[in-house]
Amino acid sequence: MSYSALSQHFQQQYHLQHIAAICGWDQATMMPAGGNQARAEAMSTLAVLSHQQLQDPRLADWFAAAESPTNTEPALTAEQKISLQAMQRQWRDATMLPSDLVGAFSLAGSRCEHAWRSLRPANDWAGFLPLFEEVLNLSRQVAAARAEVLGLSRYDSLLEQFEPGMRTATLDPLFDGVKQWLPSLITEVQAKQAGDRVLQPQGSFATAQQKALGLEIMQLLGFDFNHGRLDVSVHPFCGGVSEDVRLTTRYDEQDVAQALMGVIHETGHARYEQGLPAQWRSLPVGQARSMGVHESQSLFFEMQLARHPAFIAKLAPLLVQQFGEQPAFSADNLSKLYTRVKPGLIRVDADEVTYPAHVMLRYEIERDLIEGKLQAKDLPERWDQLMQQYLGISTQGNYKDGCMQDIHWTDGSFGYFPSYTLGAMYAAQQAQAMQTELGSFDQLISQDLPSVFDWLQHNIWQHASLLETDQLITQACGQPLTANAFKLHLEQRYLR
Repeated sequence: MSYSALSQHFQQQYHLQHIAAICGWDQATMMPAGGNQARAEAMSTLAVLSHQQLQDPRLADWFAAAESPTNTEPALTAEQKISLQAMQRQWRDATMLPSDLVGAFSLAGSRCEHAWRSLRPANDWAGFLPLFEEVLNLSRQVAAARAEVLGLSRYDSLLEQFEPGMRTATLDPLFDGVKQWLPSLITEVQAKQAGDRVLQPQGSFATAQQKALGLEIMQLLGFDFNHGRLDVSVHPFCGGVSEDVRLTTRYDEQDVAQALMGVIHETGHARYEQGLPAQWRSLPVGQARSMGVHESQSLFFEMQLARHPAFIAKLAPLLVQQFGEQPAFSADNLSKLYTRVKPGLIRVDADEVTYPAHVMLRYEIERDLIEGKLQAKDLPERWDQLMQQYLGISTQGNYKDGCMQDIHWTDGSFGYFPSYTLGAMYAAQQAQAMQTELGSFDQLISQDLPSVFDWLQHNIWQHASLLETDQLITQACGQPLTANAFKLHLEQRYLR
């Protein structure tokens, strides 16, 4: 049967992706620096092999046969038809790019990302620029090839990889709407918080104890340690596969919140991965729907849950247990501390009110970079311009805290950044729908935290890619994507 042959073929593809994911995790966490060139070449070879497997000429015949039931080809179930479409999408994505471009793109990304790890701390824009120009050039080639096949703009063709169905025609008015109310909200919140007395925790905070705290919080959040682990990397991430999820964070012994909130954020990603339906995991339909949906889970955990007063009431005694009692660890002070709003340079450290400004800035820049309206050499100037416009902060001459701060563009992940704010909007919608159905977070978090995860499992995780994004969100939340629940959440948390 053709569908069975396709399933076996894509399960092999999943196994190759598994190997690549663990190699990538090791490169970011354990690998000695001297191994990078060999690792980059090995991962490039693996990317080409994976790509070539997806270009197997038998696939076209199998897809055609599976779509046309005969005596030897039984009709597919409704779920199998959706699965077939997901396989076709992955196949289409692979066949539209030549193998030599895939290999060159992977190699350039590996080199640029590895170099970025030392060039960023050195604030070395001049050293980074030629590596970045190579990645951007290849990314534009990828975008052009995808755009021609899909009938989309170059940027939309990349956005489709991370947010299937999403287009700049939707993002532009959505983000323009946020820009109309976000600046005044930031100003109002800062004015309201101006009189608050907030105590900073007095450290230092040993890395070993921070890790112990993170592991305890992961357990509280339902992470399955039999199928995952926590490590350290320059940039926090969640990698691996559903059966073997790899989380990372970074530690600052003067700031316990950075690693703690990073762990909670990545645990949201991990719970989604671990909650995907086991019977579909090795096929495209059993994997995460989109990066926006993925980010909705991490932001649900970090913003909707972890910064809620009821959760902070659970967190406070755990901090005391690890680091000793001090006034800054009172639940009331922690609530104020973890909801402070102050424009800053670093996206990953931003509060949830100013965070959308960081994302919209990156969206506008990467869109123009891919469309050829902005050149790599002009990136620092544009970055500084938009940071001053959106957050009132200059990054002139400060590349490491400006346009070099993120890992995404180093490996050509253009089209990813909108997922963060889309995720925040989806998370707010999910929180609103969950509380309408189950009761307030005050009650759920303090008395029945597992019911929160049960709701997510039932409404989000178990559906994987069996539903289109709009279907998934509408079914779970009662309406498709909107910024209204996000705006209401910010107003209720920060202005009331």
